Amino acid sequence: EVQLVESGGGSVQAGGSLRLSCTASGFTFDDSYIGWYRQAPGNECDLVSSINDGFTTYADSVKGRVTISKDNAKNAVYLQMNNVKPDDTGVYYCAAAPTPLHHYCNHQRDFGYWGQGTQVTLSS
Repeated sequence: EVQLVESGGGSVQAGGSLRLSCTASGFTFDDSYIGWYRQAPGNECDLVSSINDGFTTYADSVKGRVTISKDNAKNAVYLQMNNVKPDDTGVYYCAAAPTPLHHYCNHQRDFGYWGQGTQVTLSS
């Protein structure tokens, strides 16, 4: 059974840090494209960051503040978020596919695997 399980979400103050984790099982993890999507309130769900074979991509809105990393031995992908901003609020989904990920969730939904999501909220 294929599973992607996210964890690490929660409430964080603006300027704070958070690390999201995604643990995978049931498919060939090492060669897969793994990414983090964000569904922010009122916005379209889109790709925040992805990683494959050491090559990473980042949305312009998170460049310099977010780092994606992958541990093949643990079948895990991490998203380190620093200097968190209000626009970072949303539900973060981990996704995996054997081919490069589409930018928008709607274009990626039918391809590959998805987790259930983890909520990131900024506290006042």
